[in-house]
Amino acid sequence: MTPPFADRMQNLGTETAFEVLVKARALEAQGRHVIHLEIGEPDFPTPPNIVEAGVRALRDGLTKYGPSAGLPELREAICENLWTTRRVRATPDQVVVTPGAKPIIFFGILATVNPGDEVLLPDPGFPIYESVVRFVGGVPVSVPLLESNGFALDLAALERLVTPRTRLLIFNSPANPTGGVIPPADIERIAEFALRHDLWVMADEIYSQILYEGTHASIAALPDLAARTILIDGFSKTYAMTGWRLGYGVMPEALAAHVTRLVVNSNSCTAGFVQAAGIEALRGPQDASRAMVAEFRKRRDLIVARLNEIPGIRCTLPQGAFYAFPNVSALPVDARTFADRLLEEHGVAALAGTCFGAGGDGYLRLSYANSTENLMAAADRIAEAVHSLSG
Repeated sequence: MTPPFADRMQNLGTETAFEVLVKARALEAQGRHVIHLEIGEPDFPTPPNIVEAGVRALRDGLTKYGPSAGLPELREAICENLWTTRRVRATPDQVVVTPGAKPIIFFGILATVNPGDEVLLPDPGFPIYESVVRFVGGVPVSVPLLESNGFALDLAALERLVTPRTRLLIFNSPANPTGGVIPPADIERIAEFALRHDLWVMADEIYSQILYEGTHASIAALPDLAARTILIDGFSKTYAMTGWRLGYGVMPEALAAHVTRLVVNSNSCTAGFVQAAGIEALRGPQDASRAMVAEFRKRRDLIVARLNEIPGIRCTLPQGAFYAFPNVSALPVDARTFADRLLEEHGVAALAGTCFGAGGDGYLRLSYANSTENLMAAADRIAEAVHSLSG
């Protein structure tokens, strides 16, 4: 008989996109054709110059242990990039490099939230935020993202929900799953709110360079916010490097020291040859990344227009990332049931909005990081699925 597990494991959630991916792969193994709109992964290859930099680093022997906080040259390149792309001033001692951006979410919450502390987080939002908050004994407090407000944070709700026990505010812009972007004026109001209530801020900016209008507004660039902000970013989305596992956090130097100790106690360091590829990504040509974003814009326009032609579905135009978040509340079945039918009966893998919190009830999340041909075929299948509900 297996001995009991630690109680804390009951508080740790998961990411439904990977569960749906497994179901979709099982159907494909049976000979079914499935269009994948469930996983948040660019369908573009990693640019060749980045691949070559990684291969060259392997050949040059960059295969040993490295500094736990990351290679100094990569941390310098990150600081240069932050200033160039969003006017955030940082020093290498404020940067911690990790295998993907998720460890910064985990370590940042672990280092700032005590049991019983409340954490304000977006709903619908990336499910790992709530999962980790619960795991460390914190209390997640959902802040609505409303379709009527472009899926930006409800600032009035922030004021209602904050209490003396609130410790941390988490937000993601551009956002997963909605594609919503928080306007610069709202970022300034959030900054004032965090200062007034003495909060830590976790700004997940992993989609910061996949923005279709204007320039990205980082809260870490505002006066006095660098001292309380954990900025999260990485290479997976902008440079199509999901499998490379390379991310980073930028935070006050004292917090960076704590997070580095968590790295030492967990994964020791990030692979050096992967970091060499990251240096090339930041300092090399940006043409491939810009072309990818331009293609995502075209796909966004096509899929949203097509979805809005389907009776019972409406979809706002996402301003960033590569997700559409159509409202399907007018259909005669709930979104989860509809998502299940889409996969099992029509071969379209999508996620119910409730995979991202109760605020996602009545929505689907569709990743348009797929070919135009597949997106149009998926839209036809969705239309067929809607039609079959009335049959």
